[in-house]
Order: sequence, then structure tokens, then C-alpha cells
Amino acid sequence: MRFRPCIDIHNGKVKQIVGSSLKDAGDSASENYVSEKGAEFYARMYRELGLSGGHIILLNPAGSPYYKMTKEQAKKALMAAPSFLQVGGGITDENAREFIEAGATHVIVTSFVFKNGKISYTNLKKLQKAVGKERIVLDLSCKKQGEDYYIVTDRWQKFTDVKLSAETMDELSGYCDEFLVHAADVEGLQNGIEDSVARILGSWGKRPVTYAGGVKSIEDIEKLKKLGKGKVDVTVGSALDIFGGELAMKDIIKAI
Repeated sequence: MRFRPCIDIHNGKVKQIVGSSLKDAGDSASENYVSEKGAEFYARMYRELGLSGGHIILLNPAGSPYYKMTKEQAKKALMAAPSFLQVGGGITDENAREFIEAGATHVIVTSFVFKNGKISYTNLKKLQKAVGKERIVLDLSCKKQGEDYYIVTDRWQKFTDVKLSAETMDELSGYCDEFLVHAADVEGLQNGIEDSVARILGSWGKRPVTYAGGVKSIEDIEKLKKLGKGKVDVTVGSALDIFGGELAMKDIIKAI
């Protein structure tokens, strides 16, 4: 189990938001924290602490008036810590190589792969051709619908028909290097992790997979370690002291 740090960028600023509140209309979101520091500050911090494999997420769509500012912040972070961080948000086969050349180790992809509620194998193959399987992270962020969890796209606003399951992960693992899974129902709420999601990920464990969503305490980290059988990495956002929360990053590193 590893701690994977994050840099979430929205409207050109590093933020922590409530995931379920994110809306493309008006580029709005409920904010837990807005940093006065640029994304490169956090990238340098993570590099100095040796916390590799974290992710930068662009939370504005390409058509947003804020997208250019958000992308500039992401590029600055990649330049500050080259070959150290992953990047996601609006990634396609046409821009994936640009982010790799800017210093990302991997590109994180959801909406380009899950089109019209289905898995687009055509787009998966395009991505592989653009950057190679070893540089692709598939984002299987999900929300609960009925008794199951389904992958959501477009900044967690649209449900797909694809269930988060061992079968889905088996099917997609031939196209990527890692998985990233935000439990979007609890993202940014600091009310504890989504136990069922952690169990699904821990019961699979065939490739690196990172869980994000709801962590508020060391007890949550320990629960994730148990439910994930030590195979699931963790991201912590709003609860972290560097983002205005009460959970010290050094304590997480020690606990893991």
C-alpha cells in the first residue's frame, strides 16, 4: 500500500471540492479548500518527499473558459516534478502525448474510453497507439446505483452501463498499467471511505489500483488497508493538513 498524493485543479486554482457537486454549467463546485499556492508548489513538495505516482486532475472541460488556466497550472506542476506525476482530465488520443512530453509518467482517462455509456475499444486502441499501454491509467470512478457501483464519466456527472467489478477490471487490465477509482458519492465529504468499493478493489488486486474518497482519519487508512488486503493505494484530499484539513500528511506516510 502506498500513499498517492493529488493536485486537483479547477478554474485555474488548486482546490479540494465535494465531488458530487461538480457541474460543467457555470464551472461550479462546492469548495472545501482553495489554495493560494500554484500547482507547482505541491508538485515540488511531493517530489522532495519522494511521493511518486500521485495524480494531477484537470476539473474543467476543454470547452470551459477556465480550461486554459487549468491546463497551464497542470503543465507547471509537471515541469516542477518531471517524470514523477500522472495527469488526467479531458485526456484523448490527440492530447495524451502532449502531457507525456510535458513530464507526466501516465495519462489518466475516463470519458474518452467510456463513450455513450459503453467501453469504446476503438478509443482504447487509439490511446495505446498514442502513448503505449504502460503509460495509461484507466479511471474507474464510480457511484452507487441500486446495489452496485457503476463507472461515471464527464467529471462524475454521467452514469455508464459499466459496473465496477472484478470482471470489468480483468477485461480492461490488458489496456492499461494502473487503475484509479474515486468513490464519487463520498469524495470530499470526509465521512469515511466507501467500504464496498474498497472490498471490490482489494478482492481483485492484479494491477496497481488507487482508491480515493472520504478518507478523514488514520482509522480510515487502516480500514482501507484491511479491506483492500494491502493491495490498494490511497489518495487523501480535503482531510489533509496541506489542504486545510486536520490529517497530517506525515502521519499518513507513517501509518502506511
